[in-house]
Amino acid sequence: MHRRTFIRAGGTAVLLGLTSTSGSAHSFQTTNRPPIAGRKFVSESVEGKISNIAGRLKDKELAWLFENCYPNTLDTTVFTGTRGDKPDTFVITGDIDALWLRDSTAQVTPYLPLAKEDEKLRLMIRGLIHRHAYSILLDPYANAFMQDPTKVGWESDLPKNKPGIHERKWEVDSLCYAIRLSHQYWKTTGDTSPFDDEWHRAMKLVVSTFRTEQLKDGPSPYRFVRRTTAMFDAPPFGGEGYPLKPCGLIRSAFRPSDDSTIFGFLIPSNMFAAVELRHLSEMAKSIVEDEELAQSCSMLANEVEGAIMRNAISERSDFGRVFAYEVDGFGNRLFMDDANVPSLLSIPYLGFRPASGPIVKNTRRLILSEANPYFARGKAAAGIGSPHTGRRSIWPIALTMQALTAETDAEIFECISTIKRTHAGTGFMHESFDPDDPAKFTRKWFAWANTLFGELIVKVAAERPKLLEKIY
Repeated sequence: MHRRTFIRAGGTAVLLGLTSTSGSAHSFQTTNRPPIAGRKFVSESVEGKISNIAGRLKDKELAWLFENCYPNTLDTTVFTGTRGDKPDTFVITGDIDALWLRDSTAQVTPYLPLAKEDEKLRLMIRGLIHRHAYSILLDPYANAFMQDPTKVGWESDLPKNKPGIHERKWEVDSLCYAIRLSHQYWKTTGDTSPFDDEWHRAMKLVVSTFRTEQLKDGPSPYRFVRRTTAMFDAPPFGGEGYPLKPCGLIRSAFRPSDDSTIFGFLIPSNMFAAVELRHLSEMAKSIVEDEELAQSCSMLANEVEGAIMRNAISERSDFGRVFAYEVDGFGNRLFMDDANVPSLLSIPYLGFRPASGPIVKNTRRLILSEANPYFARGKAAAGIGSPHTGRRSIWPIALTMQALTAETDAEIFECISTIKRTHAGTGFMHESFDPDDPAKFTRKWFAWANTLFGELIVKVAAERPKLLEKIY
């Protein structure tokens, strides 16, 4: 995303009422959602879910946060239409008027369980699957796209962007997210109508791009140059990145934060690729009946997973065997985590390994400690941040993901409580906040963070309903 400087909360018009734990006066009966007439998309099933869960929450501030955040993607970021004879859905990320393959998938994922019984919601998500396929065929190396196919974002980037492209940062996770949305939609609804010839061609291009970026057949054709003073906004060496030794992993020039990698084999993204390639193999065989693509996906997934286990695990005297965040194939490893998903924190959420696995547990202890250079602890909160927002910050996405992958009520309770006291009275999640002063935050409109928080509350309400009753 574009970089944001910290801003201080203030000036939000609300009715005075109860005093929130964040220190601002609010009436938690007053929604921060747009008026019904001003909402981009309305789903009766989503509204029903909001009423059901909010009505069960004893904590009025938590109920208010959920009502504001869970529908935020639908309220503010969804644009529906048609392209030819197909539904077409464009989902902006919030305060940036562009569609990210990653963000748009994560933004609609919490609504998928409702899509089976909601035709309007199904049509909207089908339109997004079509838009993803169209976008990948436009350029598989691009991470973000324009709604107007004649417009170009970041016009000074090199090589020049094609019309319709907002940004061309090569991120393995972008293509993984497109597969994830397709697979979850199919499994949830049983509907195969989005998986037409365009989608089939896009998925074959995904696999061939992954193969190219293993670098086994020579250097990548991809490079990225941006005129910037931000160190992480472009790879070094003329946009080619630091040297890598091919080892079976897929090279990612950028992290899901849109910051350039240091060691280009980004392990969480390769974990994600191994999972989603197996999902694509299943779809190729069952839906489009392409046995060659199915076998290619399965073989590549096995190769990537084997390379992870050979190259990304190290013995740490203080934590035991752990996964590294990035490696270069020469034996060098980077130990950290970034708030953006895929992350090492999100390994169980991605489906690569369960939370109970010993290496996952050891890795989790490392990244949720000061051994992770991007873990911050302050007067208000402790959690994982990102170089994207500076050396010292905490991201609500990371706090939410910590809760989504936690195994104990106590950890989930602490994460939700932390989120509840650090929204700075705004009623929404932010990109990041200062661990000593949550009123200093970046991005007041960040739909992914909002909707992911909604996903967490829905999950806890379904699986641990008594836990929510304790938050009061």
